[in-house]
Amino acid sequence: FKRASARRITAVLPYFGYARQDRKDKPRVPISSKVVSDLLVASGTDRLLTMDLHAPQIQGFFSIPVDHLFAAPVLVEHFQKLNLPNLTVVSPDAGGVERARAFAKRLRAELAIMNKRRIEANVAQVMNVIGDVRSRTCLIVDDIIDTAGTLVKAADALAKDGATKIYACCSHPVLSGPAVERIQSSDLVELVVTNTIPLHSEARRCKKISVLSVSKLLAQAVQSIHEETSVSVLFI
Repeated sequence: FKRASARRITAVLPYFGYARQDRKDKPRVPISSKVVSDLLVASGTDRLLTMDLHAPQIQGFFSIPVDHLFAAPVLVEHFQKLNLPNLTVVSPDAGGVERARAFAKRLRAELAIMNKRRIEANVAQVMNVIGDVRSRTCLIVDDIIDTAGTLVKAADALAKDGATKIYACCSHPVLSGPAVERIQSSDLVELVVTNTIPLHSEARRCKKISVLSVSKLLAQAVQSIHEETSVSVLFI
């Protein structure tokens, strides 16, 4: 596009790959988020439009404007329509508390937190629930679901603590490895995801997984960028 004399190039990446590799937490591991951001800028990108970054500070890796949207308005609207009784929003770990609190505020729900200890990559051990979930309908809120290990163990812990129904939602359904099988056999009533990542065939066949579209939200952002008007009205 640069060689074709494009005046401006905006990259629309609903799911920013490598977002979880945002820091050097072990010796000799790459900070892949920084590498990808450098590649985008070097290739001529003038602006980035993305959604629900795993770590918001990734925006600082870029030397170009980054419009960081959230899928929360779409997900919240879905659960408002369900009108779930005695609702408690659950964060699967300490890092997701702010996100869960935002959902709880908009759904007028209680808040609970899972105390989790990660053993190794893609393997997590849920220890206990911080908050009373007995006889409550629980909604687990996360940004990315990969192998679903954390999600399923969180649902199991909530069920053992007396939760009556357990729902979950996420922005980015990676759903790799045994994720779908785990979800299908879990205590979850429904997992609501968005279409930032196309579901593979096994996930599409799973009756517990529902997909919401964020295309309208992205389209509004693209229009605002094209017309050079404020994108901030789309932020939650």
